[in-house]
Amino acid sequence: MARPTRSRLPPPYLKRATLLPERVADWSQHPFGLPLFADRRFDLTFTHPVTVIVGENGVGKSTLLEAIAGQIGFAMQSGTRNFLSQEATPALSRCLRLAWLPRVTKGFFLRAESYFNFISQMDELDREPGPGPRIVEGYGGRSLHTRSHGEAFLALFEHRFANAQGIYILDEPEAALSPQRQIRFLNILRRMEEAGRAQVIIASHAPLIIGYPGADLLIMERDGMRRGRPEDTSHWRVVRDYFADPDGFMRAAVEQAD
Repeated sequence: MARPTRSRLPPPYLKRATLLPERVADWSQHPFGLPLFADRRFDLTFTHPVTVIVGENGVGKSTLLEAIAGQIGFAMQSGTRNFLSQEATPALSRCLRLAWLPRVTKGFFLRAESYFNFISQMDELDREPGPGPRIVEGYGGRSLHTRSHGEAFLALFEHRFANAQGIYILDEPEAALSPQRQIRFLNILRRMEEAGRAQVIIASHAPLIIGYPGADLLIMERDGMRRGRPEDTSHWRVVRDYFADPDGFMRAAVEQAD
């Protein structure tokens, strides 16, 4: 594997992700049966430092992010290229070709549902005897288990992402963040973008994150993927309709649920 490069070129560093159909052994097996690959082709270009992918559950957002992270070599439960992972690289990773200019593969993959396991591994490694600084020094100086879930997420963003060159792949980073903390995350994201050394690819359901100014917004639907605006998404329309008539919206939502 090529060594990571420190570059003065601006992001995005990852330019393209292309499916190699000749490497697919069985199109009926997940994830190759997803609508994303219905015509047995997939070719995604990255044009902005920040890319946000939005879509309903089950359309393949997390699957795509995991595959890209696996191709780079990031730990699948969350982590860097050098961090231990007990999960196998996804099948889709082996069927993707990533095009870079240049290849900058330092960074981090965050999968919100397994970030707790990453924190536990850090604590275990820090308890092992040996020279050198403790791992948690790079995350604010104390175990992330001593913080709330949201604080642990923000500590990662603040101490590991904000000033470092790399590619950062974040699967639903809003999972542990209140709306106020989501705004704090957006502040950090803006700082990363202004520093001009980070590429960030996010899958999200949060309207605040979907609306991040200047992001390339990719809307993933049952019939494929398209670029669009926040107001083109069902997530945005639901929030808009709620605030237009909260009582009426909730009555209709509850009746529809029944």
